[in-house]
Amino acid sequence: MEQVTVKSLYYLKETIAAPLLESVVYPWEALPKIGAFILELGKSLSDKEYERKEEDIWIAKTAKVAETAFVCGPAIIGKEAEIRHGAFIRGNVIVGESAVVGNSTELKNAILFNKVQVPHYNYVGDSILGYKAHMGAGAIASNVKADKKLVTVTLPEGKIETGLKKFGAMLGDEVEVGCGSVLNPGTVVGRKSNIYPLSLVRGYVPEKSIYKKQGEVVEKEER
Repeated sequence: MEQVTVKSLYYLKETIAAPLLESVVYPWEALPKIGAFILELGKSLSDKEYERKEEDIWIAKTAKVAETAFVCGPAIIGKEAEIRHGAFIRGNVIVGESAVVGNSTELKNAILFNKVQVPHYNYVGDSILGYKAHMGAGAIASNVKADKKLVTVTLPEGKIETGLKKFGAMLGDEVEVGCGSVLNPGTVVGRKSNIYPLSLVRGYVPEKSIYKKQGEVVEKEER
């Protein structure tokens, strides 16, 4: 099960949420704790670098937030981040430094590491996106099963019971998700892997892989 731990998926120097993620073994264990973590961390942010908007929203002074974007707290928007027209941040969200949240993108209970890009019509619910992860236009991290049962993480060696009803996707560092893809609840994608456009993904995708379709995952060639 080591391949789906925080240590295997993420470079923690690239997120302000490192203390939270260091406190758990599997990244999804942090999902119920994001809101409380933001409220505590916000108190320690420098007023020279961050502006407090309302009671529980902190936005870096170097961040660009469109007037038409909606941000609901608790939330932290990092330095040089860009929140574009029509973005909807529903609360319990950390947007990393130099990250891009685009037109009509909706975030809810999520951590975006530094330089993450969700730039066009994305839904990211109850998910963690690693350093430089990118979701193509229309890609979705679905966070609730159709039967409303608790989400499990399926690995070759067995299933991990998460105890969570809402759990989207854990994307490792530098993951690329193709346009129009749907990541089913409980999806975990290892570092530096690529997901083909229009894919329907479930379970675990190993690091440095190319996901072409269910049952067809190949190793990436070394460059």
